[in-house]
Amino acid sequence: MGKSTFKYIPVRVAFVLLVTMCSYFLVKGQSTTGKEYNLLIGTYTEPGKSEGIYVYRFNSETGAFSYKSKAVGIENPSYLTISNDHKHVYSVHEVGDGKGRVSSFSFDPATGQLHLMNSASSGGNGPCYITVDSENKYAFVGNYGGGNISAIPIRADGTFGSSLQSIRHYGKSIGQDQDRPHVHAALLSPDDRFLFVPDLGTDKVNIYNVDLSAANPLTPASPAFISVKAGSGPRHFTFHPNGRFAYVIQELTGDVTAFEYGNGNLKEIQEVSLPLPGHKKVGADAADIHISPDGKFLYGSLRGDINELVYYAVREDGKLVYAGRHSTLGKGPRNFVIDPTGKFLLVGNGESDEIVIFQRNQQTGKLVFAGKKIAVGAPVCLKFVAMD
Repeated sequence: MGKSTFKYIPVRVAFVLLVTMCSYFLVKGQSTTGKEYNLLIGTYTEPGKSEGIYVYRFNSETGAFSYKSKAVGIENPSYLTISNDHKHVYSVHEVGDGKGRVSSFSFDPATGQLHLMNSASSGGNGPCYITVDSENKYAFVGNYGGGNISAIPIRADGTFGSSLQSIRHYGKSIGQDQDRPHVHAALLSPDDRFLFVPDLGTDKVNIYNVDLSAANPLTPASPAFISVKAGSGPRHFTFHPNGRFAYVIQELTGDVTAFEYGNGNLKEIQEVSLPLPGHKKVGADAADIHISPDGKFLYGSLRGDINELVYYAVREDGKLVYAGRHSTLGKGPRNFVIDPTGKFLLVGNGESDEIVIFQRNQQTGKLVFAGKKIAVGAPVCLKFVAMD
């Protein structure tokens, strides 16, 4: 027999190799357990509790999170939106006295780093909502204090252009804070052909035609608006994932109005109430509204002295059936978000400076506290962005 070429490995070296291999497979196993997303958080900086926009890593299987980065030196970046290619983030600066502005940032989904590119006027006081079309040609901004909607062009590099279209609303209604218009949101239809603008001050959802090739992309649709019950205060608006239904939450009464939707037209089919019987409806301080990714459940948040998330099952005809409610475990749930897998719901309790993480039962809609909270000062807006 020939001489063996086998060599003995010293015990110490073998132990090091074994530990290294185990560590590699452990880390590899952790990184592939559940998809990870960037969680972007817009905040109010004026109370001095936050510094700007925060970025966290979030695991959709475990609910685990970790801090990645922040963009500082930005006044009240309360609401955010992200370009379709995930390369740019746009923020409002929710301030008054004619100083309302918007800012554009380059964004690296891998590192979570945000870099300010430029800023522009929002066209009105107190901008509180911003959205962009799927081609990243225009940003549409709702100015709450100014009572107007603005369209701001976006250049090819993601920065804001210098021109601006601004359309002022007129009118009032019978409730608190309804002595003049207050634009609270601006949501594009799934095909980018229409813009829906809830106005809390006038009890209308205004509807605009959108022409992304025009210098002034917005013109009133026909009909130009749909009215809701006087004194309701329409705040936020959302579409069902199938595009056939839409829903608006009323800040002052806590009601949700359901619509059939088609080709820019809304037809009311139902109205439900989020507050329990016995709660004072006027001043319910309802805030946000979202539908689960599978389209089976609608959630709405109530602030004031209620501080709850209320959820309804969505029937095939778009109508809602009460399913349950849960405390937000904090105060002031101005905004919440459902992760793209539908497994978790995160609520930003703006007045208790935290984001509370709930697990969702995707069959029943039920929420269970996941035992995790993210400490962030005055969170206002939560957005998930894919890391790839």
